[in-house]
Amino acid sequence: MRTSTQLQGIENHQDYLDISTNGAQFRIYLLDQNIIRIRSTFAESFAPELNYAIVKTAWDDATDALMADERKRVKPIPIDLQENADGSYQVSNGSYTLTITPEPFAFTITDAQGHILHEDLPGRSFVEDNLGRPTHYTRMDNADHFYGFGEKSGKIDKLRRRMRMHNTDSLGYDGAISDPLYKMIPFYISFNEDTGLAHGMFYNNASDSVFDMDSEHSNYWLRYSYFQAEAGDIDLYFIAGPTIAEVVEHYTDLTGKTAMMPLPSLGYMGSTMFYTELDKDCDKAIEDFLATCKDNQVPCDGFFLSSGYTSGQDGKRYVFNWNKTRFPDPRAFVQALKDAGALLAPNIKPGMLLTHPLTEDMKANNAYVRTSDRQGFQVDRYWGGPAHFVDFTSPAGREQWAKHMNEALLSIGVTSLWNDNNEYEINDDSAIVESEGQRRPIREMKPIMSTMMAKTAHDAVHKYAPGVRPYVINRAGYAGIQRYAQTWSGDNASTWNNLKYSVPIILGMGLSGVANQGCDIGGFDGPAPEPELFVRWVQNGIFQPRFSIHSCNTDNTVTEPWMYPAYTKYISKAIQLRYSLTPYFYSLLHEAATTGAPIMRPLVYEFQDDREVLNESFEFMLGPSLLIANVLDKGVDQLDVYLPLGSDWLNLETNEYIRGGSHIGVPVDLGSIPMFLRTGGIVPTSPGITNLHQQTIDHIDLLVEPSQAHSFRLYEDDGVSMDYQSGKYRETLISVRAQGQSTCVDFASRGTFETRVKDMTLKVLCRDIAPLAVSIDSQPSERFLNYDKFCRAKEGWFFDGQTRQALVKYPTPGSERYSVELTFAAKDLISI
Repeated sequence: MRTSTQLQGIENHQDYLDISTNGAQFRIYLLDQNIIRIRSTFAESFAPELNYAIVKTAWDDATDALMADERKRVKPIPIDLQENADGSYQVSNGSYTLTITPEPFAFTITDAQGHILHEDLPGRSFVEDNLGRPTHYTRMDNADHFYGFGEKSGKIDKLRRRMRMHNTDSLGYDGAISDPLYKMIPFYISFNEDTGLAHGMFYNNASDSVFDMDSEHSNYWLRYSYFQAEAGDIDLYFIAGPTIAEVVEHYTDLTGKTAMMPLPSLGYMGSTMFYTELDKDCDKAIEDFLATCKDNQVPCDGFFLSSGYTSGQDGKRYVFNWNKTRFPDPRAFVQALKDAGALLAPNIKPGMLLTHPLTEDMKANNAYVRTSDRQGFQVDRYWGGPAHFVDFTSPAGREQWAKHMNEALLSIGVTSLWNDNNEYEINDDSAIVESEGQRRPIREMKPIMSTMMAKTAHDAVHKYAPGVRPYVINRAGYAGIQRYAQTWSGDNASTWNNLKYSVPIILGMGLSGVANQGCDIGGFDGPAPEPELFVRWVQNGIFQPRFSIHSCNTDNTVTEPWMYPAYTKYISKAIQLRYSLTPYFYSLLHEAATTGAPIMRPLVYEFQDDREVLNESFEFMLGPSLLIANVLDKGVDQLDVYLPLGSDWLNLETNEYIRGGSHIGVPVDLGSIPMFLRTGGIVPTSPGITNLHQQTIDHIDLLVEPSQAHSFRLYEDDGVSMDYQSGKYRETLISVRAQGQSTCVDFASRGTFETRVKDMTLKVLCRDIAPLAVSIDSQPSERFLNYDKFCRAKEGWFFDGQTRQALVKYPTPGSERYSVELTFAAKDLISI
């Protein structure tokens, strides 16, 4: 075992700092004012740079050519090395100071006010054990809480958890306790409740690893956490806050923002393995599914096509092979779904059975992962038998995969691709992958494979159909997967426990940079969900960015919206609510694509100063304005809800205001979807939308709570093309402000996209008094006292006493800036 306990040398190269110790050697980069890189190795020299996860670098990297269209090369902050009187050294990026203690060797990071954010465990900072595993130990205290870690089970705060970083096919997992799951994102957010400060730690190492967040204890070392990898080096990025939201933003500056998916990807995606396993006419069964959705008033915008469509005569899955008995005319089938207003996302898998008809061609083109001696191609266990695995770190592997994807799928009109079973559970860790010419062992690259599979699909669609916005769905992945794919949490079991714990799993992914995530609604594995469970799962699932009911039931049933006819009304109502929220969802997706902000947010993300929400795992915020408190347990008729400090809250069911910091009891029945609007909240909706392919969002109902000044950015583009990248979008900043006895709602737009919204209706909450007058761009708006007349009018306003909302309707102005003013002066009807 080797431990870095003593500084032996330090050399300033201006762009970076080299440090040698009696254990590891280190290289420090001040990447910018929010990110400090601490790279270490116990080897004689640093390995060449190979960073698939990073889009911001200050060094030459083997992936530069591959990622040229998404990587930003920056000039690091110059190193100004200072030696202190106590013999320690320090460098600063202008916001944070890194102090290097010579003996016992350790790093400490402080902010401008002197708060310690990170501190190595002195005497046990960086260690390599006798198995060659590098470990980094961090000192912690009683006030620390930990969030993120990618796709992890259990509650949102991972304090006192020990978690394994590893990709595995976790069929039927338990969302409360199973570990690991499908994705590996070695990043966490540390929040100290005493100081109120947050920072992030990203360990850019794709080998299997472990985080221990105060689960292990030693009286000799007191309290600590650690990260240990099975191979490779400790390559640590300190990510600045000071808020949790800022940590997420700065982390996604480093690893990339969420991909801007096509608008219809926010719709309901039908799916089940059952339909593609029928003996014949699977295409007709899926077309009938879409028709049945319409018959039951269930909006639907797509279908995830399970892998049964690729079955050969022996029943095995052969990717890119259409089973012509089940799907006689794939091109016509794709077109039929488009005509019905639905996209098709076929399932594709990177493991290719030895009996696959393309195997010899792929081998001849060096497309597979190789054996450790590079003399052959690795064979391992896979679904259906022994298989080779496509090497997505190889230009040849990516090229061959894209070629066959073009021929089998893209050429017939498919632009949505579902990457499945891509955990790369190759048992021989010494098998070799190309790694852009560096030829690394697979143990260092497994989760990279699934991420690069997503990039390959994303890039292939761009190349084949340059004007089309790709829609890629991935089951596995590494840090940065958000740049290419929407993800979901794999093959969950159909249990109440998994309904409940799907919420913190998704929230943790959002804090780990993956804003566009969901789960299989109703559960994938096991018997069909009972009616109450299914209804509650749909009512929760409508708030997930990816919304798909998907099943492989073990009792010969199919989980479909109408599977329990007496309950279909609840399913239909919930999905219609989701569709009405499309303008809000799409704006939040754009926010994720520009700032990295999660769409579903834990309460601690918005209210980190409220100590009561530090481990709240089941209530969540949808964007900045809506608090969702779904029913997640069986047989509940009253729900206990906590509403955080920092806002007051409007119960959207009862129109009752509740003070922030309150615990309340909410009566619920089977149709209840408890939602609370934050004071200052702004929520754009479009009631009546039922298909995002065939309908245009031409009317907006804007719910506004004006008690606190607030703003929201409403985003529009054509929803399907790449034109938004050249400025063909419209972003409207909607701001609420008080002005004397008036409330003003200001609209300021930018971008060259001409809005499709023809009519606006503002729904402004009036907490104490109704407006006396309303004007639009200084022009008086007519008040209606008759609701029916108001509904028939194109413009005017009406006060709804039941909801205490001022309803203001008008045709959308052509100007880029305008204001709606509501005057609340009391009219004296008594005095003369």
